[in-house]
Amino acid sequence: MKDGPDIARIASLIGDPARANMLTALMAGKALTASELAQEAGITLQTASSHLRKLELGGLLQPLRQGRHKYFSLANEEVAQTLEALMGLAANVGLLRTRPGPKDKALREARVCYNHLAGNMGTRLFDSLVSRGFLRLADDEISLTSSGAIFVQEFGIDLGQLRAGRSRLCRRCLDWSERRSHLAGSLGRALFTRIEELGWAARDRESRVVTFTPHGRAAFNKLLGHQEAI
Repeated sequence: MKDGPDIARIASLIGDPARANMLTALMAGKALTASELAQEAGITLQTASSHLRKLELGGLLQPLRQGRHKYFSLANEEVAQTLEALMGLAANVGLLRTRPGPKDKALREARVCYNHLAGNMGTRLFDSLVSRGFLRLADDEISLTSSGAIFVQEFGIDLGQLRAGRSRLCRRCLDWSERRSHLAGSLGRALFTRIEELGWAARDRESRVVTFTPHGRAAFNKLLGHQEAI
C-alpha cells in the first residue's frame, strides 16, 4: 500500500459528471438546496441526495440547516481553489463542455470564484497590487505590505477585523481562464465585497458572471492606477 494522501478518492468524488456539475454550481459562493443542485446536475432528487452524501463524507461539502431547509456549500476555500485549478487544466487541454458563446465571454471577463473576483478583472487587480508593491510574492507565499495595508484601509476595508479572523489573509488562486493568479483569502473576499457595496459591479443571479457598470469599470480602472478602458 502506498503512503501519502489518497488523491484517487478525491478525484473519484469530483470525477463523476453529476457531482462535478453540483460542485461547479457552488463555485458561485451561494448555498443551494438538494433540489436546486439536482436541477443543476440534471438528475433526480433521490440521486442527488446520494451524491451529496458522498461529497459531504468526502469533506468537499458543508451542510447548512435553516429552519426546515437544508443547504449545501463548498466545505472551504481550498476546495474552491482545487476546482478552479481543475477548470484551468480542463480548458488548457481543450476539454470544454459547451461551445464558447456570449456567456463564456462574460465569464472570462469577470466572475465570482467562491467568494472573490476572478477572470480578467480579477487577474488585473492582482497584477496591479503586486506591481505597485501592495502585495509581496516570495516563492509560493504572498503577503500584504505596509503600503498595501494603507491602500486597503483607504479603500474602506477593516484590516484589523480580517487579521483577527481564522481565514488566511492572502492566497493566490490560479484563474482557469486567464491561467494566471487572482487574489483569494479573506482580503480577496473583502475587496470583492467592497466593490459590490460601492455598486461598481453585481453578480448575475443565474451564473457566476459579475457585470461591472460603466461607472464601476471606470472606478475600478482608477483603483488599479490607470484610467484607460479595457
